[in-house]
Formats: sequence, structure tokens, C-alpha cells
Amino acid sequence: MQYRTLGRTGVQVSSLALGAMNFGRIGRTTQDEVTAVVDAALEGGINVIDTADAYSGGESEEMVGKAIAGRRDDIVLATKATLPMGDERNHRGSSRRWLVTSLDNSLRRLGVDHVDLYQIHRWDPTTSDEETLSALTDLQRAGKIRHFGSSTFPAYRIVQAQWAAREHHLSRYVTEQPSYSILQRGIETHVLPVTEEYGLGVLAWSPLASGWLSGAIREGRDITTSRSAFMPQRFDTAIPSNRARLDAVEQLAQVADEAGLTMIQLALGFVTAHPAVTSALIGPRTLDHLHSQLAAADTVLTADVLDAIDAVVAPGTDLAAHEKNDTPPALLDPALRRR
Repeated sequence: MQYRTLGRTGVQVSSLALGAMNFGRIGRTTQDEVTAVVDAALEGGINVIDTADAYSGGESEEMVGKAIAGRRDDIVLATKATLPMGDERNHRGSSRRWLVTSLDNSLRRLGVDHVDLYQIHRWDPTTSDEETLSALTDLQRAGKIRHFGSSTFPAYRIVQAQWAAREHHLSRYVTEQPSYSILQRGIETHVLPVTEEYGLGVLAWSPLASGWLSGAIREGRDITTSRSAFMPQRFDTAIPSNRARLDAVEQLAQVADEAGLTMIQLALGFVTAHPAVTSALIGPRTLDHLHSQLAAADTVLTADVLDAIDAVVAPGTDLAAHEKNDTPPALLDPALRRR
């Protein structure tokens, strides 16, 4: 396992981090299965666990809390807030009112008195940066969080938040958590240059592109991954963007074969090769998934392999741009771009 400094925090983190989205109802995992995955991940050198209040309605945090009991100080523990937690209209977003309550709920579920990294899961256009950063700064000063970061923010919102922190003499976001994989490289255009400029740590999620790069999806095979069962439109190869992904996967499989690598090693090695990326978040549902991904912990791709990847998917290109989660609201709502 490789270790890197998380932005400018001085915190040393593993180049692979354990994402807990599949813990609980989403991944249909039991507590014993979660504990086994956490045990194996820590034994494999991973020291970061990333969860969120919205993962299975808080069940993921509860399971993580039970799995890490007695060894919390050895783990860089991260969670998130802002996605809806029920139907109540104020149980979401990044207002002071909700963040204070949401963090207390997360700490209770995790069974800890603080988290190392508290992240705003998505940019909330209804709340000012000053409001959010002020609340996070107070929570930091209260000792409930050590650092805070953003997740899936557009580049211009990352810049705006850095400006707001300086303007109002508040603590700033020190990390960003974007989606990044060989098939979704759009953040190379704007987001990663910005995180490098401001010295933010980057925890990249979905490095296996929702399973497209796991090796399980190939031409001529039925797509039967767990993700395809509840998101079938993302895997219907009659859709042009999905056809483009499958074509790219076939070419990438050849690149991996010629380099003597698995598809997972190619995919994770690509993400962790970028100088702006601190860690790649893996989200195993089973021990077998975890072991296949831990095998990529020390993978270092050579320049010729990286060049071959560039020839398949050009730098800065998203093969499924419509799936991005950081699209400016005005591109989604016509009313916002018309007088």
C-alpha cells in the first residue's frame, strides 16, 4: 500500500480508501460481512473509511461504527451530509440548522465523538457558502470534526468556497471527492487543476465506473452486476453512451492483457497515477471484491500504458456526460437560463 498526505492537512492516508456505500440495504450486506470487509481492509493497509448519512438511511454509519469499535484512533474516519434524510424538507441541505443536527446523528450512529473528515455531499444552491462554512468552522472548533471537505462540486463552486472562506475569515474545505475513472475523465479539464491550485486532497469515487471496469462486463456477456439490477439504464448497450463505454472496455481489456494486469489494476492504477489524486475510493460488497481491488494497491502504470489509455479515452472526456453529478443547475432547468 502507498501512503500520501491528504492535501495540506499533514494526515497520511492510504492510496486506496474503503468506501462504505454498499454497507447495509444498498449492498444487502450483514454486520458480520461488513466487519469482515473492514478487518481485511485494515489488514491490507487501508486506513481511510468513508461513509455518509444517506447510505441506506444511516445503516452504513451504524455498521461502520460497530466494525471499528475499539480501534477508532487507527482510522481516518470520514462521513458526509446534505442528501435528503427522509421527507422532512429541512432534513437535507447544508444550512447550519441541518448540519449541526446531521453531524450529531452521524456521531451517534458511528459511536464516536468526532470524525476526521466531514464532507458536504453535494453543493446546495439554496444555502450560501458563508452559512455553510461558518457552521462547519464552529463544529471544527467544538472538536466534533477535524477537517471538512466538499464532494462532487463543480470547479467554479470550489473556487467560490475558497474565496468565501478567506473573505469571511472561516476555515476552508481541504478536500474534494469527485467521480473519476478512465471512462469519466471530465474533471481533468477543470476540477483537478483547481484542487491542485488550492492544495486540496482528492478522494476519487467510482474508479471502477460503477462496475464497467471491474472485468465482469465484456462484449457478448449478459450484464448481471449488482449495480445493473437497480440502474438498468446505465447498462443498456442499445443506448449510445453505454455502447461507447462497452467499446472502450474492450480496447482497455487488450491494454490490460498486454501489460499483464487485471482490468481492476488498470482502472485503479490509472486513477491513483494522477498527481492531483490522493486516494481512490473502492466500494467492495464482498470479501472477494475487496481482495481483487487490494491487489491493485501497489500498481504503478508505466508511461506507455497510460499513453495507451489516452488513445482509448481522450484526456478530459466523459463517455457518459449526462451521468455527471456536478452539472450547473442552469443546464438542467431551462427556467434558470431564460429571463
